[in-house]
Amino acid sequence: MSKGTVVLAYSGGLDTSCILVWLKEQGYDVIAFLANIGQDEDFEAARKKAESLGAKKVFIEDLRSEFVEDFIWPSVQANAVYEDRYLLGTAVARPCIARQQVEIARKEGANFVSHGATGKIIAPWRIPEFYNRFRGRTDLMEYAQKHGIPVPVTPKAPWSMDANLMHISYESGILENPKSRAPADLYLMTKNPEDSPNTPDDLEIEFKNGVPVKVINEQEGMSKDSPLDIFSYLNDIGGKHGVGRIDIVENRFIGMKSRGIYETPGGTILLKAHLDIETFTMDKEVRRIKQGLGIKFSELIYNGFWYSPECEFVQHCINKSQENVEGKVQLSVFKGQVYILGRESSKSLYNEELVSMDVQGDYDPCDASGFIRINAVRLREHHRLQGFSSTKQ
Repeated sequence: MSKGTVVLAYSGGLDTSCILVWLKEQGYDVIAFLANIGQDEDFEAARKKAESLGAKKVFIEDLRSEFVEDFIWPSVQANAVYEDRYLLGTAVARPCIARQQVEIARKEGANFVSHGATGKIIAPWRIPEFYNRFRGRTDLMEYAQKHGIPVPVTPKAPWSMDANLMHISYESGILENPKSRAPADLYLMTKNPEDSPNTPDDLEIEFKNGVPVKVINEQEGMSKDSPLDIFSYLNDIGGKHGVGRIDIVENRFIGMKSRGIYETPGGTILLKAHLDIETFTMDKEVRRIKQGLGIKFSELIYNGFWYSPECEFVQHCINKSQENVEGKVQLSVFKGQVYILGRESSKSLYNEELVSMDVQGDYDPCDASGFIRINAVRLREHHRLQGFSSTKQ
């Protein structure tokens, strides 16, 4: 007798293929759900694979456009970067996938949802019967071979890969030794900067409300203005020039450290451009507060709290901060780097006359004397105390 229907977030990889079969063994009816979020995948082959493994139904949903508009764009507005380096490609994709998974579960009258990550959620990697049976990827490989489950991972290259429109991440296997260098053939999304073209690509990215609305490459006579096309094109340009590779050890939410290698070409270009137009158009103190909100937003995403009241509040504040963040940034992409060339905006707070060394403008240099004396009060008191302490010693 069936224990109920489960909607499994299915990728076709080692973990979720074994989980699908294992759930069937446990007495569940399984609906496989594959989200197209920009990964290089043969979805029809994955459909046939899921059906051959016993899936009751298979849903393949194209979520690329909403992934960009509803999840990547808010991350761009926030300058979302975890621990100063990781652009959160996996963490941003998870809530996009989960939203559609729950929608399918509701429509199909399913009892549970399930995933391959470590409620009513069946998470096999947190169930003792599962993780005691499968101690690691070697056990999963043996199980897959026993049950005739075809998987793309072989013992010669046993690292795990997560790919989507925003990035590719690599971990596990030989990468678990933080000293081991990544094999040269590991990277799939970006060229080695040393092998990238000897001619840069110069782009102009236009922003409105803190999100890109157009990208122009005058050298190629190319212009993109839909969210999906913009991000895909920036991925192509960044990948061609080897932009966005990082190899880091990061702090997981539960306290352990983990080594990950990431490629985020389009996101890296947008981060550089957005930081520039934001500084150009935002008040200094507002931006300082917003930077703190961006750090908190990044932590919330990384820790899985996209659908939380605190994340909703932070996003509301960040959206407010972006109302005047509009204009154009000119930049050059070349040999693994992004170089800002210039910027312009009708809402810029930059006053050329005010900062000019040739024109006095509305600034009176005499005002600086009082400003300096006021700030010196605190410093004089500090050094008076330091001098007093030194004398006592």
